Amino acid sequence: MNSISQVLQKKRQNSQCALIPFLTAGYPTIQLTIEALFMLDKQGADIIELGIPYSDALADGPLIQNASKVALNNGVYIDQVLQILNKIQSKLVVPIIIFTYYNPILVRGIRHFIQEISQFGVKGLIIPDLPIEETNYISRLCGYYELELILFISPTSSQNRVNNIVSQAQSCIYLVSNTGVTGIRNYINYDIRFMSNYIHSKTNKLIMLGFGISSPIQVSNILKSKLNIDAIVVGSAFTNILSHYSDDRDLNLIEELGHFCKQMKLAMI
Repeated sequence: MNSISQVLQKKRQNSQCALIPFLTAGYPTIQLTIEALFMLDKQGADIIELGIPYSDALADGPLIQNASKVALNNGVYIDQVLQILNKIQSKLVVPIIIFTYYNPILVRGIRHFIQEISQFGVKGLIIPDLPIEETNYISRLCGYYELELILFISPTSSQNRVNNIVSQAQSCIYLVSNTGVTGIRNYINYDIRFMSNYIHSKTNKLIMLGFGISSPIQVSNILKSKLNIDAIVVGSAFTNILSHYSDDRDLNLIEELGHFCKQMKLAMI
């Protein structure tokens, strides 16, 4: 299994952009999460971001917050996420990024948590509320356990903060496309082009763009706008498909998820 940066670097060399779907582990069930991971792998996802359910997910919008709530009610915590990873690690082709907030890591023990997810094949880690003061220590641990720590830059970040994050980032940076939380939006903030160009002028590190990107048309328009990015993260749109599980459990949500993934990939050509 390739590392995150290897996948994105290959895309950059071929003037292409990677697709990174996001799923909340355990939503709507553990079994459907596993089936969804295999379907996204089959339908062309380049990397998959798997979120650990958390009760105080400040960066997430209503859809993903509800997904976390359902998963937690299903009894899905870090141990159950590790069980999911254990079941898929030898069968999945694409690399996995774990998305989690800082508090569950602190409770688990920072080194212990990083060691565990590394043992189960995880290649990347995103902690949206990671204090910049803690970055060096976690980055060193991630490097030791062959994980890539991916740092956030928001549209409102000051130039000094951007420079600081760029200097501390390992190989990848997550650029937030809109202010506020995640969620399906009918618009894209194209002013983010200035931020992506600035980051690109300061570093050759790889850039992921996320928050609010939810349709093939948006993906196509983003690529036409010549943003300096190497990957697009899509979360709420995939979560929205899975949210119909509670309405009709006979719906073939996994097939629908795969079809949507295929559409998003086609939009990137």
